[in-house]
Amino acid sequence: MAESTTQQHPRAGWEKPELDLSNADWRSSSRGRGDVQIAFVEGFIAMRNSRRPESPSLIFTPAEWGAFVLNAREGEFDLT
Repeated sequence: MAESTTQQHPRAGWEKPELDLSNADWRSSSRGRGDVQIAFVEGFIAMRNSRRPESPSLIFTPAEWGAFVLNAREGEFDLT
């Protein structure tokens, strides 16, 4: 198998810390449906795929999370 040539570069304006998520209190939806879990860590919100918890987590600031939740409630991400 060939070596990967993908490199990760920090994005301009990326001001989020490397969070230790090893002891995070991951929560699923109240109905237990879906594959997404979230955790509140050091003033940030982490989101991960519960079926692949070892994969990278997305990290949101409170403002980003608020915008995401508001838009989700308004149906912006409805793919059906």
